[in-house]
Amino acid sequence: MSGVDPVELARRLVRLDTRGGGERRAADLLADLLDGAGFEVRVDEPADGRANLLARRVPDGAAPSAITFTGHLDTVPARAGEWSFDPLSGEIRDGRLLGRGGSDMKAGIAAQVAAAVRAARERPEAAGPQLVFTFGEETGCDGAALIDPALLDPAGLLLVAEPTGNRIVLGHKGALWLRATARGVSAHGSRPELGRNAIAALAGAALRVHGHDRWPASPTHGRATVNVGTFHSGVQPNLVPDRAEMLLDVRTVPGFGSDEAVAEISRLCGPDVELERVMDLPGVATDPAAPGLGAVLETLVPGSSAEPPSYATYFTDASVLTGRLGGPAVVVYGPGDPEQAHVTDETCSVANIEACAEALLRLLLTR
Repeated sequence: MSGVDPVELARRLVRLDTRGGGERRAADLLADLLDGAGFEVRVDEPADGRANLLARRVPDGAAPSAITFTGHLDTVPARAGEWSFDPLSGEIRDGRLLGRGGSDMKAGIAAQVAAAVRAARERPEAAGPQLVFTFGEETGCDGAALIDPALLDPAGLLLVAEPTGNRIVLGHKGALWLRATARGVSAHGSRPELGRNAIAALAGAALRVHGHDRWPASPTHGRATVNVGTFHSGVQPNLVPDRAEMLLDVRTVPGFGSDEAVAEISRLCGPDVELERVMDLPGVATDPAAPGLGAVLETLVPGSSAEPPSYATYFTDASVLTGRLGGPAVVVYGPGDPEQAHVTDETCSVANIEACAEALLRLLLTR
C-alpha cells in the first residue's frame, strides 16, 4: 500500500509506551501523518499525556463522509519481567508483530490510518472518513466520554478497529462495574467476638456471586457474566477489619441490562452489602438487515452478509460514541486476534494487518 505502510506504522505505535497513559505520543504521530494527507486534525489533552485525536477531511464542495473510524490509543499494562520479549518490541518474527497493543489495538488503528491516507491520495475530491482515536478506553471509555459532540460530524457507519481477526462483528455486550462494600465493627484481633469482620461478610457475598451459574442468556449476545475482579480490606492482622470492598465486572446482554444485574447481585450479596455503579456502558447491537449494511459487509469480507451476526464479549468506545454520532450502524472489524487481547506475549498477524488496510481502502473508494 503506497503512502503509509500499515505494518510499519503498527510497529511504530507498539514501540510507544501507552500502557495506561501517555497516549499523547501516539496521537502526535498519527496527527502528523493525517495532517500531511490534508486532514484537519485536532488533538485534545485534558490531562497530562492523555489525548484524544479527531480528524476529518472535507474538500470544498464535498459533503462530509458518512463513515467514522475509531480506535483507542491506550493499552493495558504489561510488565517486562513476565514476557519472553520486550512488550514494546515492535519486532516482526515469523509473520507476527510482537508487543503490547499489537492486537489490541494498534494494528487496527494503523490499518485505518493507512487506508484513510491512501484514499485521500487516490480520491482527493472526495471527503475522507472521520477519525476518532481515544485515550483511556481500557478503563471505561474515559477519553470518548470527554469528546464534545459538537466536534463530531454525524455518521451512518461507525467502524471500530478492535481485534476480530478480520471477521465481522456487529456489536458487543454492555459493561457494568460495581463497587460492593461491606461494613463491620473494628476490634482487637485477640477479641474478634467484640467486632464484626467485614472481610468475612464480603467474602461470603463474593463466593455467592462467583458460584452463581444461572445468569440469563441472549440469543444474539450469549450469556451474561460476572467476575469478581478485585478485593481489598484490612490494615494489619491484629485488627478486625471494619470495611471491605470488591469490584465486580458484569457483562450485560439484551434482556438483562444493568438494572436487572444490580437487582440480582444485590439479592446474592444480601442486605448488608452496599452496591455502587462505577461504570455503566450499554451494549451495542447492529441489525444485520440495516439499509446499506450488506454492501459494507461484502466490501470488507465477501460472503459475510449471509452469515449469522456475531457479537463480542468485550466493550468498545461505540458504547459512548454511538449516541454522539447520531446512532450509526456499528461494525467492529480489525486485524488483531481476539485471543491475543490482554495476554502476556501479545502478537498480531502481519498478513491480517495488510489485508485489513486493503479492505478498508476498498470501502472508502466505493462509498
